[in-house]
Amino acid sequence: MELELLTGVPATAQQISGLEAAVGNTPLLALNRITAHLPARVRVAVKAEWFNPGGSVKDRPALSILHAVLSSGQLAGGKRLLDSTSGNMGIAYATFGAALGIPVTLVVPANASPERIAILRALGAELILSDPLEGTDGAIRVARQLADEHPDGYFYANQYDNPANWQAHYRTTAPEIVQQTGGQLTHFIAGLGTSGTLTGVGRYLRAYNPSVKVIAGQPDAPFHGLEGLKHMASAIQPAIYDPSLVDRVVEVSTEQAYAMVRRLAREEGLFVGISSGAAAVAAMQIAEELEEGLVVTVFPDAGYKYLSETKLWSV
Repeated sequence: MELELLTGVPATAQQISGLEAAVGNTPLLALNRITAHLPARVRVAVKAEWFNPGGSVKDRPALSILHAVLSSGQLAGGKRLLDSTSGNMGIAYATFGAALGIPVTLVVPANASPERIAILRALGAELILSDPLEGTDGAIRVARQLADEHPDGYFYANQYDNPANWQAHYRTTAPEIVQQTGGQLTHFIAGLGTSGTLTGVGRYLRAYNPSVKVIAGQPDAPFHGLEGLKHMASAIQPAIYDPSLVDRVVEVSTEQAYAMVRRLAREEGLFVGISSGAAAVAAMQIAEELEEGLVVTVFPDAGYKYLSETKLWSV
């Protein structure tokens, strides 16, 4: 079967399958030095999602959404793929869009890191910069308005409400974690952004072993510096978010996450992004309450896109 793209160059199912083969199967790494004070039978492990070709966990849902869109023909008639993003999902869309000949338009908060903006432009994405004071919710509103005003020009992928988002994690991330831990994990932690990771992995774990605790990490306040994460109580809540899966919510401050990013770099040799630091803070909080257990979390990306964040690295 061939899927006709806007450029007139067909993308075959084999090409899409080839991209899917490159995504996922990321390493599960143990944290050793920052966990040295924990009881011997308590372990913390992290999925290193920067090993994906686009450099983040967002490769999984982006490719899942693109596959569904292409299969359904929703990009027919000269439409561009449109979505809002804080950066990583946009990079994933732009990476695969370039590979498949799909033009991509992204609404990005104007205060996204310069590295993210530069990467998106290098990949050929059309960028619309939204009000930085309105954050990701402001970008969502602009994308919705564009889709409403130009229905023939855009297909709005809508990562926050698209079930292909969480389904990617149900199909790939969760089974990988179960296989890599031998099914021995006792706690799973994911940061809340679109909530796709938590929802997809959480649904899989509920069926696999209901005794595994599913824990959400989120910023401790509406105004925060944790790129990609949402304070759910004060934000536009994604339609895919399923709070019934959550056993507990752990709140993380920007300062805690920044400090943890520095510790991970200097003590574990893991150069990671801000949301990874937040995930580690939440994972350590849970681990420190245990006498026995295997706590697993997801590190969404590496630190290269945050080098311009002087507050992050100046201490």
